[in-house]
Amino acid sequence: MLRLTTLGSGSAGNSALVESGGTRLLLDAGLSAKQIRLRLEALDVALDSISGVLITHEHIDHAGALAVLCKKHDIPIYCNAMTSEVLRRDFLPNHKNWRLFETGRAFSVGSLEIESFSVPHDAVDPVGYVIRDGSGALGVLTDMGYATKMAIERVREAHTVLIETNHDEQMLQADTKRPWSVKQRILSRHGHLSNDAAGAVARELMGSGNIQRFVLGHLSRDCNSSELAIEAVARALGFNPAELPEGFEIFCASQGERSPTFSVTNSVQPKQAPTDVQTRLF
Repeated sequence: MLRLTTLGSGSAGNSALVESGGTRLLLDAGLSAKQIRLRLEALDVALDSISGVLITHEHIDHAGALAVLCKKHDIPIYCNAMTSEVLRRDFLPNHKNWRLFETGRAFSVGSLEIESFSVPHDAVDPVGYVIRDGSGALGVLTDMGYATKMAIERVREAHTVLIETNHDEQMLQADTKRPWSVKQRILSRHGHLSNDAAGAVARELMGSGNIQRFVLGHLSRDCNSSELAIEAVARALGFNPAELPEGFEIFCASQGERSPTFSVTNSVQPKQAPTDVQTRLF
């Protein structure tokens, strides 16, 4: 069974554990290496048992722990070629265990089938993911200025979607700590999803009939709150945040602590990857 645990998520760092059978992947490594280790140990998961680190993009809040983690553990790093070039330059000049994929191509890690797709963000080649294990599918939509039609279609089959709700637009506009240039970057089409933008994406995805859970992540510590994020997404779906339908969940991940472990199972049989999508690891 596919399982997801967010180890921590917010503007200061992001990492999650995705498991199926004996396969365990870290989705990004933006917390400190110490916190990743401690939060994994709280789940009775040792770093030596990790099958690899799956990277969405090279920013420090998603990849900052790689240098320390890989110094002590020869962990495979899964990313595309352009992302690896920046990671080699900034964090890992001596790391050898790279598993590179071509964006848009499918590949497997143990019992997990993974498909990547491009997302609009100010990184060299940022990606979202759909992660499957034959019984469930997890969609990953994080760090993106807007959701493209392709991104929405890729994750439409998912039972659980990890989606960015970075900021409340009014709080961001009123924030006195950020210069206007930073606000422009965040609000741009290569910045971050607001609560309302994430709610609009959630509304489109609900039409598939598969979605049973949204996990909200990457919240700004200054310009958002879990209450605002949950309320915006729930109301975009036409729900009262305090009275969600039975069997449906909206959970907001925290920067400071891990989430519960969520079982990711689809109510319908997951689709197979398109026949023209081939594994290309090198």
